[in-house]
Amino acid sequence: MLPPPALIAEISPHQLEVAETLLQVGRFLVIFIVARAIAELMVRLQLPTILGELVAGVLIGVSGLHLIVPPETQAEISGALLSLLGSLAAISPDDVREIYNETFPSLQSVSQIGLFALLFLTGLESELDELVAVGVQATTVAVAGVVLPFALGTAGLVFLFHVPLIPAVFAGAAMTATSIGITASVFGELQWLKRKEGQIVIGAAVLDDILGIVILAVVVAIVGGGSFTLGPVIKLGLAAVVFVVVALVLSRKAAPAFDWVVDQLKAPGDVAVASFVVLTLCCFAAQAIGLEAALGAFAAGLILSASKHTHDIDAAVKPLVALFATVFFVLIGTGMDLSVLNPFDPANREGLIVAAFLLVVAMLGKVAAGWSYLSSEPTNRLVVGLGMMPRGEVGLIFLGLGSQAGILSPALEAAILLMVIGTTFLAPVLLRVVIPSTPTTAAEAV
Repeated sequence: MLPPPALIAEISPHQLEVAETLLQVGRFLVIFIVARAIAELMVRLQLPTILGELVAGVLIGVSGLHLIVPPETQAEISGALLSLLGSLAAISPDDVREIYNETFPSLQSVSQIGLFALLFLTGLESELDELVAVGVQATTVAVAGVVLPFALGTAGLVFLFHVPLIPAVFAGAAMTATSIGITASVFGELQWLKRKEGQIVIGAAVLDDILGIVILAVVVAIVGGGSFTLGPVIKLGLAAVVFVVVALVLSRKAAPAFDWVVDQLKAPGDVAVASFVVLTLCCFAAQAIGLEAALGAFAAGLILSASKHTHDIDAAVKPLVALFATVFFVLIGTGMDLSVLNPFDPANREGLIVAAFLLVVAMLGKVAAGWSYLSSEPTNRLVVGLGMMPRGEVGLIFLGLGSQAGILSPALEAAILLMVIGTTFLAPVLLRVVIPSTPTTAAEAV
């Protein structure tokens, strides 16, 4: 990606290439070194590594050293870093800043590959029969996990804090999200992904994404000032249902065809390339009908879960997850501005009070959803509820849309950010506390 025209006239092609290369390589170097160092510490403290990646992002992002700063946060990059890169590329720090902002989307694209690979692996490791078996429970948990935070959050903001209806509805909608990426990572690391609790949470998180997309469509239509019509919402909901049903059917029918194609391929990397084709096709299909590409990535893994090459696919995808999912979770942390936690700043106090309310409702709403389903077998309902708790990147997407639309006050914007930060950080820690270290003795009847 080229910098603005004004810079093109001043920077030679060689200088531009050197600056872009230094920025791209330097960002990866910082991310991997810091993230892996803190992840190692988390392992020794018996905490999920994803927490270390989030902390690493906070450390190097807008709340820390300002080494990696998402342009949309409008925070300043470290002056020392700009000067160093400028001297190495023989250009001014201002030029480095412009090139940084222009090339940052490529880093975000890499992080999306990590998210898709993680969700693909989650679908691949899901037992389809078990996922279908908990379909009713997952649906109940998803609906309760959406309705409770949305209703309680919106009502509380309107009646307790006298927030106008539209911003209150938007904040309530932001509380409905569940980050399937964070949830899948934690359950996979704690070896609970294939247990009934893990299957319920993953199924509910997928449905949460679908419900969240529908709610987001409604809220955006209201915020945009356009006339709200029921037709597009129903169309989007039906598209989501059809997509999931087709994915479930293909998971039983398409695996033999995939295996036949792979068996005909002789070039190295046949399994990895064929799997990636299925992944990209599903992501494209989901995005094309108005759904999130992340849902397509999960569906792709589900479709190939019955393949005889599952072990080879798993071995090919895990290195991608180890590399690129790290970038994804670190970038979430880089955008978290913890300065809003400072109670000594009078401008933060209103936001902190509202944030405390939103955080409590966000946690209780999802945890209560863990008790919303019926089960003849003993399950750890607290694990289910906590697994639904992290808002992560989905909550940040809602917040970003609200900020762009200009409907959120600074206090409410800070409150939503703190709610997202709180649930994202607390969920992995609380899950590690409540899940016993020996998976075979973990279930509790509640």
